[in-house]
Amino acid sequence: QVQLVESGGGPVQPGGSLRLSCAASGRMLMIYAMGWYRQAPGKQRELVAVITRDGRTNYAASVKSRFTISREFAKNTVYLQMDSLKSDDTAVYYCYADLESDYRRDYWGQGTQVTVSS
Repeated sequence: QVQLVESGGGPVQPGGSLRLSCAASGRMLMIYAMGWYRQAPGKQRELVAVITRDGRTNYAASVKSRFTISREFAKNTVYLQMDSLKSDDTAVYYCYADLESDYRRDYWGQGTQVTVSS
């Protein structure tokens, strides 16, 4: 069974930085993409950043130039470096993977809270 386990969330002051990690484990034949979504209270879940198997990245306009997504293939792990954090970044951040186990589908982590507040 595939699992995505996130870490690295928590409280941070405006202008600060956090680094999220997500490790995928279990029986995986192929990982096509990994990334991060977030959901703030009362809002829909939205894409933050994604990185494909061949290294292509895509960012939400609101985080471009502040967040950086990277991936460590050997460890099936994806990272999200978040700098210059703003209060609007406060949300639950969910790890996402498009991968093939028994068949290809989307997988989600349990979520990690990021709170940006002074």
